[in-house]
Order: sequence, then C-alpha cells, then structure tokens
Amino acid sequence: MMSETRHEDRRRSPAFATILGTNEIASAVAVKLYRSGYGVVLSHDPMPPVIRRKMAFHDALFDDGVDVDGIAATRVDTGMEIRRGLSQRDGRVMVTHLGLLDLLVIGSIDLLVDARMNKYQVTPDLRRLARLTIGLGPGFTGGANCDVAIETRPGKEGQIIQHGSTDAPDGVARPLGGSRSERFVHAEVAGRWHSAIEIGTRVYKDFLVGHLGGIPVRAPFDGMVRGVVRDGTEVPAGVKLLELDPRGRNANWTGLDARALIISKAVSRALSFRKAKATEKELRSIF
Repeated sequence: MMSETRHEDRRRSPAFATILGTNEIASAVAVKLYRSGYGVVLSHDPMPPVIRRKMAFHDALFDDGVDVDGIAATRVDTGMEIRRGLSQRDGRVMVTHLGLLDLLVIGSIDLLVDARMNKYQVTPDLRRLARLTIGLGPGFTGGANCDVAIETRPGKEGQIIQHGSTDAPDGVARPLGGSRSERFVHAEVAGRWHSAIEIGTRVYKDFLVGHLGGIPVRAPFDGMVRGVVRDGTEVPAGVKLLELDPRGRNANWTGLDARALIISKAVSRALSFRKAKATEKELRSIF
C-alpha cells in the first residue's frame, strides 16, 4: 500500500524543470514553464550578478517578497523542500542556492535550461543531464553541448537552433531610448558593492549611486534606475553594476522584459517542436 501511494504521488507531481540562473531571462522562462504545468526550480549562479532584479526572481534568495507577472517565488534550501514544492502547486516557483549537482540527486530532471548568460566562460555539455536540455545564448551549440540552443542576441533573439551554434558575444548592447552601452555602469575593479539606491529611482548625471570597494560610482546621465546589483554583493571587475533607462515617463523596470519574453516563448516552441518530432518518430515505428 505504501509503495502504491508513493507511485501515485510521483504520477501526480508535475514535470521537473530546472533553470540555471535567476536573472530576468531565466525568470521569464520560469513563468512560461510554470504556466505550462512544470514544477520549476531556479538555481542561482553568482556570475554575472543580476541587475534587473524587479524583472527577476533573484531577490527571493534573500527572502524578499517577489512577484514576476503574477507568479511568486519562494526560497528553498534542501532537496526535501524541493520535493515537497514539486508535489504542491501553490502559485510559486522555487529559487535556490543549490547547484546542478545537488539538484540531479533529487530526481530525474525533465527539462534543463541554462539561462545564466555566462557569455565569456566555458560552456559545459548539458546533454544527458535531463530528458531535454536547452542552452540560451553564447557558447551553446545545438546537438553538441545541449539538445537545442536558442539565440539571445538582440535582433535575432528567439531563433531555435537544433544543429549549430549561437552567435558569439559582440559587446554591442541593444538600443533603449536612444541609448546603448552608455546606459550601463561597469565595475572598474573587483570589490564589494554597496548601494542604497532603489530600482525605479530617478537619478541625475553624476548622482552618487554607490561605492565599489570604497570607490564612488556615479550616474552617467539623467534617467530611471532600471537595474542595480544588490547591496553587499562581491563583484569581479568588468561586470555591470547599474543600468539607467533614459526614456522618462516610458521607462520600465518591472514585469517581463520584452527580450526575455521572446526568448521564453522560443523555449516553449522548442518543447512543442521536440514533442511533435517524438510523436512522428513513434508513428513511423508503428507503420
């Protein structure tokens, strides 16, 4: 009787989706997958630091109340909590500091999406770590280090690549209100970041937004704070600390990012495509 009950519990549990990353792209994918019936866990990676935190589930790691497009998030610290969360659809996704190796021992992962956007780091081979693996952005090659790759480069975002590589990073930021890379402030040195500035705050050129290892960091121009690294984060040199939105009343810093939404829809299309291919293969084997 006990074994039958456990079997029934497993059958009722939703498919298990693991997303690597807690940024706005990972979060948009999480929203899409949760609404498609998946039990979703986002695994935090410290690189690169998350700046668009009002568009992401990232701050749930610090027990902040987080809501992205009507979906809330809760922090989980153990495999037992994740198993419990997978069996209870309570309107939340799960966010954890546990890494992929910790999550692999919890149970068979149905879908693994790497949304860390580690553009300049060596990309691991994700295949065989889940029933289906999807890599987002630079470094991924469909059929080589993931089952399906999805392009994230501005202007090409959402392209599904089954065989071949995504574009290498070119360092060119997509335009936003006539601004490109100049809307970002990068860390000139490694150090601990301190800032009391809130996302959504209007700042003016040369306004003091924070300190990096004791070095003052100022706003490059007038605008709304669209993203900023969380206070107290240790950051390496070169990463983005701050993003300003120059669009005035049209500025946006909450909800689903437009580019992230396109990418999340591509993930959903990739799932449908793979299911259709599997069904076609089954039919061929019958007839």
